Amino acid sequence: MNTTLRRLSAVVMVMFLALMVSTTYTQFFRAERLNADGRNVRSIFREFNVDRGPIVVAGQPIVESVPVDTPFGFQRVFSGGDADKAQMYAPVTGFFSLVNGSTGVESAENAFLNGQADALWVDRLQNMLTGRKAQGSSVELTIDPAIQQAAWDALGGQRGSIVAVDPKTGAILAMVSKPSFDPNALAVHSTGEAGQAYQDLLNADGDPLINRAIGALYPPGSTFKLVGAAAALESGDYQGDTQISAPHRFTLPGTRTELPNFGDEVCSPTDMMSIHDAMVMSCNTAFASLAVDLGADAMRDQAAKFGFDDVFRVPMRSAVSAFPSAGDAFTPDRLALAGIGQGDVTSTPLQMAMVSAAIANHGTLMQPYLVQTIRDPELEVVQQTQPAKVRDAVSPATASALTQMMVDTVERGTGTAARISGVQVAGKTGTAQTAQGVAPHAWFTAFAPAQDPQIAVAVIVEHGGDATSEATGGRVAAPMARAVIEAALSR
Repeated sequence: MNTTLRRLSAVVMVMFLALMVSTTYTQFFRAERLNADGRNVRSIFREFNVDRGPIVVAGQPIVESVPVDTPFGFQRVFSGGDADKAQMYAPVTGFFSLVNGSTGVESAENAFLNGQADALWVDRLQNMLTGRKAQGSSVELTIDPAIQQAAWDALGGQRGSIVAVDPKTGAILAMVSKPSFDPNALAVHSTGEAGQAYQDLLNADGDPLINRAIGALYPPGSTFKLVGAAAALESGDYQGDTQISAPHRFTLPGTRTELPNFGDEVCSPTDMMSIHDAMVMSCNTAFASLAVDLGADAMRDQAAKFGFDDVFRVPMRSAVSAFPSAGDAFTPDRLALAGIGQGDVTSTPLQMAMVSAAIANHGTLMQPYLVQTIRDPELEVVQQTQPAKVRDAVSPATASALTQMMVDTVERGTGTAARISGVQVAGKTGTAQTAQGVAPHAWFTAFAPAQDPQIAVAVIVEHGGDATSEATGGRVAAPMARAVIEAALSR
């Protein structure tokens, strides 16, 4: 009998040990995977049955959670349910969806919005001790509603993006991307409706779910001539009045291909002109020739100082603007095209706004950011963004010379459509070819006032918008930048 009991006790002990090991393994080692499993209904209810914090612009919520009579308890509402306003902010806020996940600030600041961030451990402890239902933190953005509205209105029905930043701090004042979408359609608690709305957006013309300001890469066209001019001035071998080659047509090195100027114009009857005048006139042959003379390393290093090849989190991750790396077979003909922002060079609109911002800020490049302050449910500050320097992109002397070039570009060059009475605007146009027989992209980047910059802006209109083949940066994008700058200066 004793032998039987001992055997039974051993079996029971082994079973208890197995249960303990299994439970420990499940609760400790597999917990994270099980919590993240999309089939885990409890995790879905935990995420959606929370009074998620609002996303705030200028003291007003543009996204908030409201109580609803459903198993989830709360419904995410964008811009009070106003579809037009929700679309205006959608590239910034992103969406928060039961079946489609989240994007934008909703995704990047999710831990604060749902109250689970490590910095909120005191609130979580208090909630556990008092039994109080968890609340998320509010996320206050740097967006200025008047500038955002002006950018949205200026872009109209065109496909493209407008980004505006504060040159002194890096704060993003406006971020518009079109076409856009209504996040409210994705936030509904009907999985069928939310799933269909997402599929409709995936199939929609123009990829409305893409935030073109930070998520799309384009050839920057002649706006990139700012980088080439900066590289020349920073080398110490050139001044603004240095004469450089500016032929009617430039034969790409090692080829028989001739590069013309826009409209096959003649930049100079002598085939020579100053860097300053080449910028004002946006002479392709001059900057292609200059890039070859400077060499790939100098061009690449200067582009990198402006932020090309950097990863920026604003807090969403921006696509990486690129200048070809040293490991590429970067032949002189490709370098010449890169000198005018064509070929292998790609940029986000945010990156070109940062180029202008660095020039405006006496050569200092600041870290771009969208989130100003995060507050807990008691409105105590949990996190405050402080302006941060990335690096010195150019010297103050070079920034001053580039500023004068950009001012003259607007006053008497290709950017006259950006002129504002009583205000010196510094700007640079760009018309970027993409493919044979396809209308070019229209670019404009600028800052103002030139001597005390309050705003830097970049505009891109894909394939010239309504102007199609007649599009230029000066004709299409410059007036949009002017409208945004006027809104900023009238605050």
